[in-house]
Amino acid sequence: MDYATARRRPGGELTASLEMVPWQVQVLQVLTILGASPLVSGVIAKLEAVLQGRRGPRVLQPYYDLFKLFRKETLAPEGSSWFFLAAPMFAFSAYLTVPMLIPVLTSYPLPLGYTGDILGGGFILAAAGFAVAVAAAETRAPFAQLGSSRSMTFAALIEPTILFVVFAVGLLTATDLPYAMAATLHSSTSQELRPSHILAAVAFFLVVLADTARIPVETHSGTLELGMIGEAQALEHSGPALALLTWGSDMKQMILYTILVDVFVAPWGLGGSLQLGTVLVAVPVLVAKTLAVGAVFSVLDNSFSKLRLFKITELLAAAFVLALLAVLLFYLGGG
Repeated sequence: MDYATARRRPGGELTASLEMVPWQVQVLQVLTILGASPLVSGVIAKLEAVLQGRRGPRVLQPYYDLFKLFRKETLAPEGSSWFFLAAPMFAFSAYLTVPMLIPVLTSYPLPLGYTGDILGGGFILAAAGFAVAVAAAETRAPFAQLGSSRSMTFAALIEPTILFVVFAVGLLTATDLPYAMAATLHSSTSQELRPSHILAAVAFFLVVLADTARIPVETHSGTLELGMIGEAQALEHSGPALALLTWGSDMKQMILYTILVDVFVAPWGLGGSLQLGTVLVAVPVLVAKTLAVGAVFSVLDNSFSKLRLFKITELLAAAFVLALLAVLLFYLGGG
């Protein structure tokens, strides 16, 4: 916000309205994901504790943990290369890039909104996950290598599903740009009720459920070997490197929630102009929508007993079949 524009009321009186320039909104989108993602994780952790009958941590506990980790010393396992310390920074930078490509606060594309489609954003997230997995594998620690191999195995099952989901929604909206997808769905409620879109949205919902460790087989906050996937990859990290991995995990979770609600399910509440008030109102709206998605995932996660590890493949196979059916249904004329 750096200038004011004069607007004339019907009676002739001039009023000044504060506006933002597009690149400022672009930066604000990144700062929103950066600053609000630990809050979303804290609220979800508190909700899970309530569902389990525990007192649980404070809502702001993730911020205290990050502050504590940034003040500690960074250590590297003996024999690890430079990539071990570079991977957290690369992954964190990747997570900062994706909010520039997706509708976070606005319904109109920002300057960098045309530089990458939703598939490109998925590749950036996948590259971040690959870097973290490689860094974990080169530590030669058994638990870290276990989490790394499991993560890459399930990523190979997730990526084909994402491809078909994007393909299905791209067929329905005639574009693969996230802003255009959201605008198409926002233009008419009937667009969201099309069978092909419903199947694709459910498939993406299952993918997000698996990718954020909310499936009833993995414990995303514990150290039990049988359920360690994401947590195991960060076991050998410490200090600022661990802080970047933790913060990046929170950002990835909020990014996936944002894509789910702003592109696939509920693209409402986004700012439709550059006016400061409109853009700022979109910030709490986004946080509220992502918290609602997180609450649904928490209820699902705590409504089932932990299952055996190979059940993950069945969940991802079901998501892939739904995405495939969405494409087939479109071509058969019922989508």
